[in-house]
Amino acid sequence: MSTETDAQGRLYIPKAVREQYGEQYHFVTYEDRIELVPVADDPLAAVRRAAGDLDDASIESISGDIEAAAKADARQEDADG
Repeated sequence: MSTETDAQGRLYIPKAVREQYGEQYHFVTYEDRIELVPVADDPLAAVRRAAGDLDDASIESISGDIEAAAKADARQEDADG
């Protein structure tokens, strides 16, 4: 799907997209693109959903998981050359 800005710089977001994702968005800018990220109606609930199992996890457990993932990524990068 693509769109373009009008003479005043406004961006048209199709009704179906607005119905699915809402009316408010954050602009996230990158070197080569931008992304529209829907603003959650309840940001705290969205963070809790994203955290999932982390509610019951200890800091040591989370830190260990992060360290293990970083080591696995480093090994993969070494293997890829």
